[in-house]
Amino acid sequence: MYDYDLLVVGSANADLVIGVERRPAAGETVLGSDLAVHPGGKGANQAVAAARLGARTALLARVGDDANGRLLLDSQRAAGVDTVGVLVGGAPTGVALITVDPSGDNSIVVSPGANGRLTPADVRAAAGLFPCSRVVSAQLEIPLETVVEVVRSMAEGSRFVLNPSPPRPLPAEVLAACDPLIVNEHEAKVVLGEACVSERPEDWARLLLAKGPRSVVITLGARGALVASAEGVERVPSTKVDAVDTTGAGDAFTAALAWRLGTGSGLAEAAAYAARVGAAAVTREGAQESFPTAEEVESL
Repeated sequence: MYDYDLLVVGSANADLVIGVERRPAAGETVLGSDLAVHPGGKGANQAVAAARLGARTALLARVGDDANGRLLLDSQRAAGVDTVGVLVGGAPTGVALITVDPSGDNSIVVSPGANGRLTPADVRAAAGLFPCSRVVSAQLEIPLETVVEVVRSMAEGSRFVLNPSPPRPLPAEVLAACDPLIVNEHEAKVVLGEACVSERPEDWARLLLAKGPRSVVITLGARGALVASAEGVERVPSTKVDAVDTTGAGDAFTAALAWRLGTGSGLAEAAAYAARVGAAAVTREGAQESFPTAEEVESL
């Protein structure tokens, strides 16, 4: 019996968000909206998104002993996330500087802060969480060696989901554990590197599978998603909505997909549900505050 449907190991940031008419060019200054501060970070986002959908969720992360850290802990607890694995101190809480244009597209610069101090030793110290978790999800806003330790800590029968963001080349040990590896178009190209010899997402999926993951999901924004495994490659349609802010949409997609896979859904079915969750998230501003409940997803 699992205590958690999903254990998220990853980052927790304070999102500092400014709306702009357009992003500045090099050396240019543009005026923006008033600054808004929201709880964010890919790990914290995924945990809240899953908990909002009804998943029993735990977070393993590190925040600073500061106001931003308290903001993040309060947000997790309000969503129903178990914060037993959240460590406090060692560095200031991570910060993400986000600009959002009128179309809802965003650009993000991250200062890792305490996220960079989440170490393999921290993962080993939290070893008791892994046998209790049906699915474990990670990202790359924490050190890569920590993600490697997560893979080595996985309990038999549990499933590992990775969104390699921000993208970088991945060791074979991590790739082999991914089921699935979830990437957007940019991330797919970075992970493939010189092997990216095509502009077709279907080809990217096959090339990524050849690197070792058990399955692959490529998100394609308004064009939906693509899933690939040994059984083949399949397109998953998007849900049409009016986008307001895409911040956190990929995290909502990943969390929903990971949770549904843990409940026994097939890859394409889970991705279709995750696409609806991501679509609901972009209709509201912010990251965590935009994540829908299961009832809101069903109404789409």
